[in-house]
Amino acid sequence: MEVKIGVQNAPREIVIESSQTADEVENAVAKSLEGTSKLFSLTDEHGRRILVPADRLAYVEIGEQAVRKVGFGTI
Repeated sequence: MEVKIGVQNAPREIVIESSQTADEVENAVAKSLEGTSKLFSLTDEHGRRILVPADRLAYVEIGEQAVRKVGFGTI
């Protein structure tokens, strides 16, 4: 699923494809905003971990679950 992360004082947003569910992403955002965790972290499809300081989060946009495209007709 596509997740867009807005960071304060940064001109561009962070866009990643994550294998986590929408509920998992939402819980991670809630945990970091309530002060339980100082960092907001997600793991992308390739296993890379993205860490953003919780006090610098501007917004997090959670997209729909990506559907696998198969064949030449889907390009």
